[in-house]
Amino acid sequence: MNRLFPFLLLLLLSSCIREQLPSANTPQGNFEALWQIMDEHYCFFDYKKQEIGVDWNEVHTRYGQKIADGMSQQQLFEVLCQMIGELRDGHVNLGSAFDYGRNWSYYEDYPDNFRADIIDRYLGRGTDYQIAAGLKYRILDDNVGYVRYESFQNGVGDGNISYMLNALKGCAGLIIDVRNNGGGSLEEARRLASHFTNDVTLVGYTQHKTGTGHGDFSAPEPLYLDPATGVRWQKPVVLLTNRRCFSATNDFVKCMQEFPLVTTLGDQTGGGSGMPFTLELPNGWSVRYSAVVFLDARRQHTEFGVQPDIPLQMDDADLAAGRDTYIEAARRLLQP
Repeated sequence: MNRLFPFLLLLLLSSCIREQLPSANTPQGNFEALWQIMDEHYCFFDYKKQEIGVDWNEVHTRYGQKIADGMSQQQLFEVLCQMIGELRDGHVNLGSAFDYGRNWSYYEDYPDNFRADIIDRYLGRGTDYQIAAGLKYRILDDNVGYVRYESFQNGVGDGNISYMLNALKGCAGLIIDVRNNGGGSLEEARRLASHFTNDVTLVGYTQHKTGTGHGDFSAPEPLYLDPATGVRWQKPVVLLTNRRCFSATNDFVKCMQEFPLVTTLGDQTGGGSGMPFTLELPNGWSVRYSAVVFLDARRQHTEFGVQPDIPLQMDDADLAAGRDTYIEAARRLLQP
């Protein structure tokens, strides 16, 4: 059994727990409850203060001045979303019956570096490529394998992955395209990654909150990835990334960078390295926040993304000609 599985299962079960904090169901009471939830449970305050200058006490003072007893639910929702948006965390959300607060600046402020219609040209018609659960794949005309994984919410088993890799075994190398993959299951992401290593590999560390202080954490605990028991790829891989690679996809890229045959190419990933948990405000709105820290193998944060080995931006001339700059660069890298 993969030694990560019990740990991940515990986190996934824990992330479904919802608690109710005692506080008045008023605009002020809900404001204070949200600020306190984040103050006591959010896991990146020290890092966010260092990187983007967020002072959570100053945030309380500034946004507290915007709270009034007679404000509507929509007005309160807007202020609370603006407050938590200061953290620039795609895992921090406020959910109500009428809207879902979110911060998508991790990709909205950057070039897309992806065109779905052009990807369709590489995959071809529906009968030109194969589908193994959440994986789409085919052999390109230069004998390079191309794999598209659109979301780690789409489950894929070891058998699916092994069948695909066996079908592509004659290729010179493999392109794995996870651009615009917004995440999903860590278990799915690490299952796929396990087919690209022959050794038990240190892929990162995790830290848990041990108290309500911003710096109250356990010592970093190492996380290892076991090699898959099925087919394992033994040739070069180029992994394509952009800013919409978030959460579990960010973790997948982080893991794949530890393997010697893998080269990452493209734009920095979008980040999202915290495990989200959920609590509830007095008025019933749900609060999602990052609660568990995941670091890379060098104990560095990837909350704001993973840098590629080879940075690249899409070329306008390529786009006009219906070519994908990333895929074409990867094909050149994989030629013998």
